[in-house]
Amino acid sequence: MDMNAYLSMFIDESNDHLQALNENLLRLENSPDDLSIVQDIFRSAHTLKGMSATMGFEDLAHLTHEMENVLDLVRNGKLKMDSHIFDTLFRGLDALESMVRDIVGGGTGKLDVSELVGQLRKIVSGEYTAAAETVAAAEAPAGTGTPQAGEAVLDQFQYSVLQQSLGTGHRVYQAVVTLRGDCVLKSARAYMVFNVLEQAGEVVKSLPSVQDIEQEKFDSSFTVFLISQWAADELKKRIEDISEIESVHVTELDAEALSALSKPSQPSGPARPADGQDKPKAAGSAPAGAADRRPATGAVASKTIRVDIERLDVLMNLFSELLIDRVRLEQLASEIKSAELTETVEHMARISADLQNIVLKLRMVPVETVFNRFPRMVRDLAKSLNKKVDLVITGAETELDRTVIDEIGDPLVHLLRNSVDHGIEPPEKRREAGKPETGTVHLRAFHSGNNVFIEIEDDGGGIRRDKVLATAVKRGIITEEQGKSMTDEEVYMLIFSPGFSTAEQVSDISGRGVGLDVVKSKINSLGGSVTVTSELGKGTVFSIQLPLTLSIISAMLIKLGSEKYAIPLSSIMETTIVKRSQIHNIHGSAMIEFRGAIIPVVSLAEVLDSPDYDDRREEECEAVIIRKGDKWAAVLVDDFLGQSDIVLKSLGKYLSGYSVISGATILGDGQVALIIDPNALIK
Repeated sequence: MDMNAYLSMFIDESNDHLQALNENLLRLENSPDDLSIVQDIFRSAHTLKGMSATMGFEDLAHLTHEMENVLDLVRNGKLKMDSHIFDTLFRGLDALESMVRDIVGGGTGKLDVSELVGQLRKIVSGEYTAAAETVAAAEAPAGTGTPQAGEAVLDQFQYSVLQQSLGTGHRVYQAVVTLRGDCVLKSARAYMVFNVLEQAGEVVKSLPSVQDIEQEKFDSSFTVFLISQWAADELKKRIEDISEIESVHVTELDAEALSALSKPSQPSGPARPADGQDKPKAAGSAPAGAADRRPATGAVASKTIRVDIERLDVLMNLFSELLIDRVRLEQLASEIKSAELTETVEHMARISADLQNIVLKLRMVPVETVFNRFPRMVRDLAKSLNKKVDLVITGAETELDRTVIDEIGDPLVHLLRNSVDHGIEPPEKRREAGKPETGTVHLRAFHSGNNVFIEIEDDGGGIRRDKVLATAVKRGIITEEQGKSMTDEEVYMLIFSPGFSTAEQVSDISGRGVGLDVVKSKINSLGGSVTVTSELGKGTVFSIQLPLTLSIISAMLIKLGSEKYAIPLSSIMETTIVKRSQIHNIHGSAMIEFRGAIIPVVSLAEVLDSPDYDDRREEECEAVIIRKGDKWAAVLVDDFLGQSDIVLKSLGKYLSGYSVISGATILGDGQVALIIDPNALIK
């Protein structure tokens, strides 16, 4: 019987069961006496054991069986849960996840689980004591660190990939990166290093593993093996340019060196998957593919079908072409003025509008697929910081486009870590301030117009304006004079500046900025924005605004001379006519009075340096009133062409210097229209 045919089904089902085990163990930790939760956990573990044994993954089945024995005693009332049992079961789950990841990467799912099995058997036999608990807490979690004695640095698969790359003229490097001792959020800096490495080539292996680096389970240095065409000096320089890097050692490896780092046999220690093309994602992130589904429940499973994401992308691209042809047909029908043709085109427009809704809904994924990994992460982080933190999640059913879901995990991890690490105070400080010992972090998502908002709110100490300003001035981000005239919101946004927190001595506030430059750039690249509000002693709110979908949007088509442009309707408040006499020059800036407020005037022709349009030739000019948050602006244009559904196409590296251009679309007549980013215009 060919088991490979069932492998993808096994991986999908395993990921669902592992996620359910994580969620239910967290629930049980809050309600240790609720036996119904124990039954749910036992069922998931039992199913996972049976599947693993059938597929021949003995280590997976063996470890799950031992965890099942512990749960069996609990559900029969013969064993009471305590913190040591919870920690051991969570470590078991981590080991199961790393085995499944190994299988995803083409491995055999083998892992040395003898130490964990021993711990579980001691729990079953009642041998463990408080002393054993202390020892277990001091031990490193399963799967961390560097290879064990006698274990190969590179497994056979990684060795083979690197060896073949040498044969095709590529260079193979071993890079050892050491972070500065005062680096606060090491995973954020590691993420930036991996970003550079991904640009340079392909990462084949990292020590410790990528997951451990994400969860900051390393001292100050890590080693990466990669394939690249870059020169060693260029690679070294690009990594050194990142803040808080102590040293970088790049060594080019030849066939002999690779052979020494490898041996043909299966490693004796924990088998690790090839970390190929994998930069750090969200800490505690779900395995590949898991983030694109709702966890299947018994009642719904029979009515759902798993679809390869690539097929949905192909469907989306085909529909995009259909939309362009529909608009073209509408134009032709209006020119030819044939009743039959017009009637047919109108019917086609109605059908394609329904089809568009279904295609877009197929791509929509609830944010719970990202959110459900965070309770475990917050629990582990709070425990390591000796803090008490409740994570309250609301709006997890809110849906977002899959392309946004894939990318939003990293920013949310950084913001949540900041809230727990730097927002929530230690229990003794909270007591002194008259607050409950347990801090609360709210993670909420909700729809508003054509956008989705995700907010992270903590009831911690808030951001100190004076500290932020002092640090920003010291780092040369702003001058003292600029700081005096800034509003509180503008000051808080300084923590997103690159290099804001490269402080020699980490102060109360400086840690907040580490990695937040990464957050802002990632959210901006998704067409979104991030804002922060804070009240000293009360807490801080980070608010992320994201577009509902990244593929098809409604837009206003406008003309500048002979050129056509599109402005997303979600940012347009209204259209109007502006007279030259209404435009006033205030401190060197063009402004008009609009509905009782003074707002700036932006000439789109001047911003884009339009070649054949002079917007000063007429007394009256069409204008689009755009809005971002509480900021408004009037954008002068030549003419309105009307509203249309347009397909967003990326421009790649073309016009990358123009932040005002966010992409392009193909119109019905085959012309290309550039899409304007109203957020960039307001800036």
